[in-house]
Amino acid sequence: MTETANPFAAVAALIDGALDALAAEGALPPGLDRRAVTVEPPRDPAHGDMATNAAMALAKPAGTNPRALAGLLAPKLAEDARITAAEVAGPGFINLRLSPSVWLGSISAALAAGPDFGRGAPNGRRVNVEYVSANPTGPLHVGHARGAIFGDALAGLLEFAGWEVTREYYINDAGAQVDVLARSAHFRYQEAHGRAVEIAPGLYPGDYLAPVGVAMKAVFGDTLLDRPEAEWLPVVREFAITAMMGMIREDLAALGVTMDRFQSEAALAAEGKVEAALARLSEQGLIYQGVLEPPKGKTPEDWEPREQTLFRSTAYGDDVDRPVKKSDGGWTYFAPDIAYHFDKVSRGYDLLIDVFGADHGGYVSRMKAVVAALSERKTPLDVKLVQLVKLFRNGEPFKMSKRAGDFVTLRDLVDQVGPDVARFTMLMRKNDAPLDFDFAKAMEQSKDNPVWYVQYANARAHSVLRSGAEAGIGDAEIGAADLSALTHEGWIEIAKKVAEWPRLMEMAAESHEPHRVAFYLYDLAGAFHALWNRAREEDALRFLQAGDEAGAPARLAMAKAVSVAISAGLGILGVTPATEMR
Repeated sequence: MTETANPFAAVAALIDGALDALAAEGALPPGLDRRAVTVEPPRDPAHGDMATNAAMALAKPAGTNPRALAGLLAPKLAEDARITAAEVAGPGFINLRLSPSVWLGSISAALAAGPDFGRGAPNGRRVNVEYVSANPTGPLHVGHARGAIFGDALAGLLEFAGWEVTREYYINDAGAQVDVLARSAHFRYQEAHGRAVEIAPGLYPGDYLAPVGVAMKAVFGDTLLDRPEAEWLPVVREFAITAMMGMIREDLAALGVTMDRFQSEAALAAEGKVEAALARLSEQGLIYQGVLEPPKGKTPEDWEPREQTLFRSTAYGDDVDRPVKKSDGGWTYFAPDIAYHFDKVSRGYDLLIDVFGADHGGYVSRMKAVVAALSERKTPLDVKLVQLVKLFRNGEPFKMSKRAGDFVTLRDLVDQVGPDVARFTMLMRKNDAPLDFDFAKAMEQSKDNPVWYVQYANARAHSVLRSGAEAGIGDAEIGAADLSALTHEGWIEIAKKVAEWPRLMEMAAESHEPHRVAFYLYDLAGAFHALWNRAREEDALRFLQAGDEAGAPARLAMAKAVSVAISAGLGILGVTPATEMR
């Protein structure tokens, strides 16, 4: 087993080789499917460094007993010089203890790779991550902020894992809501001309549209004041959408989010993409005229059955077929979404990911069905739901500016805590779990504030590296350091934690769960802070020790490797690593 950035992958390769040897000896049938074989940390660290289920996974297809197979496999693994013990446990698990050199090898790998520590090689696959996609009718609110942060971190994670990523925003610029926007903007336009007009019911009341009215006055003068709505509506609609999308782009930029592509719903409709998508489904026999059963909870008295144009989504796992055309001949909300996903499928992605708000949970099955149909089951769609955010200060519900009308904006959040705090705090909860965001906790300097805790660990690592540089120990000396003298268990525990990073990143990318990165960073920071505190009592754990200047480069290598792992993880999450705390 050679040194590697990922010891878990190295042990997996070692197990694979041992299984090959057993097959060559006739102890195992050749060609067994090994995909169920895993290498993981044991639940109880006292049992060892790693555990494998290889004997349990292969015993049945091999026609043997798991413990018997484990008894053959364990000695093979123990032959490797870096395996200090291979013990059969329980029904057939094999617990492994590794030489410290394995963990210290990960420190060397981290120093050699730098910012690319744990980065996956390009895999030749393309993924489209669509997120935010808020209606262009106003500024983004805190709920959009969580979706933006999650989607952007997921995109960064997949990119780091080797995917070619497109970050995309779908602009819902067709339909009734943008007509309401246009009427609301026209009201503000009249205000800008000094007209005392009472806002009509149903219009957007937020003050954010006042500057749009002023800007329209500057561009159009009074030419849109007294014309019929049919004449001014399309002009004002286009102007207002452009203004709102400019505001949304600025809000996203304040959060550190930059999209690769903005796709207009109206443009897809104008290009005939809705008709093209439904024609594709029709060719597959998936569009038909039919009458749906009454929805659950509806009685015959309040349900009027009528013939509709339907997509046969039940053929792809949905629980009911879905209407694509209304009784008046207009498209349903679903039809343009079909066209949009047909467009994405046509662009040749290997994977599509949609990030939806929690209120879109009922939409998931139909979207998966239509993507499966349009791609002939070749392009998977993963839909991630982002739950609501509740704002607090010191445990009490907290409200801020009402510039937007009746909700707290993304910009309000960023102005209060900054983009780094907002991003990391929201990623410390799984996307489908509700999030309580406490402004007081987010700004305090304590272990209870995860972003401060992680940033403080990185700042401490840089502090000791600066002290080393002042003592004449630079990157060259650290990179060439002999780590074998770091035998104290405190150093080895830190090395083990750093060594977890490449495997953790792979697992997070595979499961599409960026919160795992945030959790890892918090744990790594905790381990580093614990080492720092122990050094106050144990001289052997001090980075710079009087009388042992020769060993300092190796100890500083530990600090640098911790910083490398933290910086890599924070980079994925879109958070700027702190090199000193102010």
